[in-house]
Amino acid sequence: MKVVERPAGGGWLALVGGGEFSFGETYDADEAWLAKVPEGGAVGFLPTASGSIDYGHHFADYLEGEFARLCEIVPVYRGRDARRGKNLERIAESAAVYVGGGVADDLLDTLADSPAAEALLEKLRSGGTVVAIAAAAQVFGRWARSLDPRGEHLPGLGWLPGGVVEPNFAPDHDRRLRKLLAQPGARWGLGLPAGSALLLGPEGEREVVGTVFTVDGPEGDLEAHGEPWDDEPELEA
Repeated sequence: MKVVERPAGGGWLALVGGGEFSFGETYDADEAWLAKVPEGGAVGFLPTASGSIDYGHHFADYLEGEFARLCEIVPVYRGRDARRGKNLERIAESAAVYVGGGVADDLLDTLADSPAAEALLEKLRSGGTVVAIAAAAQVFGRWARSLDPRGEHLPGLGWLPGGVVEPNFAPDHDRRLRKLLAQPGARWGLGLPAGSALLLGPEGEREVVGTVFTVDGPEGDLEAHGEPWDDEPELEA
């Protein structure tokens, strides 16, 4: 796969597959996206997908302890929070914005078609860094998988035209990714194992942490990509 699209803009979009930061599982991915963030200024943390105040506090302690970076919680928990002017200012003023993991349904209920979602997009357009992990990374695609027991799929934020994302991905268990690819308008898929990340830059740059996987269409072959990104990758057995 040669085309992995993202919105236009001067910033970086980092999609992290998952993993526990408290156990060091995302350290390499976090080091990679932080390298794109200018020194000075806090990283804004959106706890929207989890609804947890503690998650943000623990993540802030981690960033400060491991990377000496200040992190501030942007308290967007409900729809009204995503419209609050102060929160939009926090997003605009952050050196980068990290969208924490949790439940895709909750994140979409709060962010879809909201001023906060537009503020995130403006952050990317204006040269900032936007990071999303696990379920949040999936939400940035064309479709996201709902926790509804009926197995429904939800329209995502659509930052990856025609693209869908499966976090915590295992290449020998690709059924969920292929089901996402079977949804209308989905053309390509991205599988992100825990601890891995794909960073998409402003001029078509692509940086990989660990190994990520792409596939064209629900019946396509998985392609494995490492660093540097190879436009003629080896097929994953």
